[in-house]
Amino acid sequence: MTSATPDTEELIELAGRGDRAAGHELLERHRGRLRKMVAVRLDRRLASRVDPSDVVQETLTEAFRHLDDYLRERPLPFYAWLRQFAWQRLVKLHRRHIRSQKRSVAREEQWAMSLPDESALELADRLLARESSPIRRLIRTELRERLQAALAKMGPRDREILVMRNLEELSIAEIAVALDISEATVKVRHLRALRRLKELLENKR
Repeated sequence: MTSATPDTEELIELAGRGDRAAGHELLERHRGRLRKMVAVRLDRRLASRVDPSDVVQETLTEAFRHLDDYLRERPLPFYAWLRQFAWQRLVKLHRRHIRSQKRSVAREEQWAMSLPDESALELADRLLARESSPIRRLIRTELRERLQAALAKMGPRDREILVMRNLEELSIAEIAVALDISEATVKVRHLRALRRLKELLENKR
């Protein structure tokens, strides 16, 4: 009987004892999550110049250079630590190609970015119930368009927490680490964002 695949904590322990293969596996197992995170946020004006897979590879390469420091200190849960490298790389790309002004990247909420149309559409789909009948599909299509418009009007902090929860599928704990806030605050902000979205759909001010 074969042994189960090591989980993240086991790989961290192995890598911390000098197992380089475990270190590589530790990074590789999060490649898919990182690619989703990058693809969701990458401005479509960069599509012809930047491939999300290249951004992820650069992220993993940089993270590997800092892996020994992480293994000694373990300042954050592993994925939250790894995700920071991808976030910083995205910020640099958007600064270089899209924006000229300088912004702090210490916290994600300080970067007010727009959500690409494809990601807004996917988020709208995630937030809507799946319906199968033709009439319901028509209603759903109309509502999806309204939902996309409402997402565009939302403040960046509210929209970002919906993206993190529904597109990246981060846990409450992971969002709390990424935004440097408490889990209770994450829950409050998520609920507030959903309420704001409902108000926009109902044309309230």
